[in-house]
Amino acid sequence: MPKQSSNKLSGKSPKKRHKFFLNPYNDCAFTKCPKCDTKTKVRKFPLVIFIESKQLFILNKQCKYCSVCDLIITKKQELEALTAIGMSQSNPHIIGNDYLVMGTVDRKDWKEGSQNALPLPDLIERMYVFKDVWDFDIIPAGWYPNDEK
Repeated sequence: MPKQSSNKLSGKSPKKRHKFFLNPYNDCAFTKCPKCDTKTKVRKFPLVIFIESKQLFILNKQCKYCSVCDLIITKKQELEALTAIGMSQSNPHIIGNDYLVMGTVDRKDWKEGSQNALPLPDLIERMYVFKDVWDFDIIPAGWYPNDEK
C-alpha cells in the first residue's frame, strides 16, 4: 500500500508547536509578554498562512517572541501588508481575502519552498500547527480601584 503524505490522510495527528497571538492593536508593540510579563525577543518565523480560495503562503516574518510562554506575537497590519506584497505578483486577485495563520515550518523547509515550489501535501506534512491561539484585551494605563483590575 502506498504511503500517504497528508497528516489527515495518513491518520496522524498534526505536529504542534508554539502558541500564537495576532496583534490587532496599532499602538501596542508588546515589548513584554501579555501573559507572564517577561521581556519579549524579536525572532523570525516562517509562518504558514491560508488565504481564502485555497492558497497557502509562507511568510518569513519578524515577530515578538516570549520563550517562557512559547508565544509568537505578530502585528496584524504588518502581516496583511507583507502578504499583499507577496501575492501582488503571483496571485493579485486574492489580496484582501480572509486568511488564517495556521502555524510554522522549519527554516530549512521554508528555504526549500522558496527555491522550489513544495507540493501542497509535502508542505502540510512538514507544517507545525499552533498549540493554541490566544487573544488579549488591552487595558489602558491609569489608576483603577482594586476591584476593577
